[in-house]
Amino acid sequence: DIFLVMDLSWSMLAQDFKPNRLESSKKIAAEFVDRRKYDRIGLAVFAGEAFTQCPLTTDHRVLKEFLGSLKYGILEDGTAIGMGLATAVNRIKDGNTKSKIVILITDGENNLGYIKPMTATEIAKEFDVKVYTIGIGTEGKALMPVQVRGNGEFIYDRVQVDFDETLLKEIAKLTGGKYYRATSSESLQRIYSEIDQLEKTELEVTSIKVESEVFHLFALLALIFIALEISLRYTFFRTIP
Repeated sequence: DIFLVMDLSWSMLAQDFKPNRLESSKKIAAEFVDRRKYDRIGLAVFAGEAFTQCPLTTDHRVLKEFLGSLKYGILEDGTAIGMGLATAVNRIKDGNTKSKIVILITDGENNLGYIKPMTATEIAKEFDVKVYTIGIGTEGKALMPVQVRGNGEFIYDRVQVDFDETLLKEIAKLTGGKYYRATSSESLQRIYSEIDQLEKTELEVTSIKVESEVFHLFALLALIFIALEISLRYTFFRTIP
């Protein structure tokens, strides 16, 4: 079981990733989903609040549709990391699978939410949920939205990239996961590839072979030919002594 937890805050529109952090994260997460053919995967999102966008499912087509529909503005702005993590853990904790994994991606510092990140981390640890954390954002400054015009267009400016790297490292360490820093789309792809390799387990497959008997047709044909042969022998092809 895997739960993706994605940040939808204002800063995810920063353009140090192409076209921005959010769109790049969605695309690379969808590619990761394609590689995990046999896993149940869910999706939670957070900004100033959090909710489950898609529960655990093996229908990856539906999951990817939810991923593709993510955009800034569907949640109150802010960064409630604890809420996002707690939402995913609540959805995955009761599963009976061999491994339960959360992949949390964010570019900010926790500043909202009634569940603190470390509280959510302790809950994850209690239920053996491993959390991989990804801090997304280039080093230095990035072109980031700073204001919105009356027509809804964003005004961008170069802003120093900051997020709580210490917190993300602590969450990963306490739950047995790993922390990563993604500074480009390419590095984010490599991170997902490494997680994909780390979380491989043997799958026991039961193969059911269905056989159907087809000899009846051939037996019927044989009887017809035998009857025809006997009929012709004593009628049309009958030999006269």
